[in-house]
Amino acid sequence: MWDDKVAFVTGAATGLGESIAEGLFRRGARVALVDVDLDGVRQVAARLDPAKKRTLALQADVADAAAVEAAVQQTVECFGALHLAVNNAGITGDHNVPLAETHLDAWQRILAINLSGIFHAMKYEIPAMLAAGGGAIVNMSSGAGAVGQAGIAPYSATKHGIVGLTRAAALDYATKGIRINAIGPGYIETPEMAKLPESTRAEFAAAHPLGRLGTRREIADMIAFLLSDEASFLTGGFHMADGGLTAR
Repeated sequence: MWDDKVAFVTGAATGLGESIAEGLFRRGARVALVDVDLDGVRQVAARLDPAKKRTLALQADVADAAAVEAAVQQTVECFGALHLAVNNAGITGDHNVPLAETHLDAWQRILAINLSGIFHAMKYEIPAMLAAGGGAIVNMSSGAGAVGQAGIAPYSATKHGIVGLTRAAALDYATKGIRINAIGPGYIETPEMAKLPESTRAEFAAAHPLGRLGTRREIADMIAFLLSDEASFLTGGFHMADGGLTAR
């Protein structure tokens, strides 16, 4: 499907990012797996591609613009172009902390990774895509980017900000061959979710009208669709994948 495409995925060492990278690789793309955890992305790359022909493991903290720029450059140098990107890296921060009790350094850290990180990624991905003749980007927001959520104000603020950033960028490049969308997952079955008490997992599952947690494969497949030519009329959208969580 994508034998001629090069993809760039941040936060690819585990969780959703790992599954997203795997989904793009399985569809034939050459994939740069990017994460602050270099050993983690190396392990994922080795599992997907033992021959090391279609994957590239790169270390970058998305809060560091220079590191992101270097990762994009390395991707283009290795594979010759960049066509697809999924800007997935992010953190939640502490839970159940009212806004006025949020430490300033916690606010700055979440802002730097979740929102500035996606700005940094697009700033360097877009010129590479323009040089390749166009491309498509999906930015990872959240159900918390559509509604407020008590106790995680910094996270929710950044996820709302990602939607605005996505829409503005989509308008900037709509006539230049680059489509940019955001996705808003609900509670997803990930390794981190598996560490939570069963009662908490059950509470999260019940929050979805569908009555269950989402799977990583479901999110990865939706992202692959948004990146594909089948979604050629979709740009500037915020696409919910939340089991009906925000429909109430």
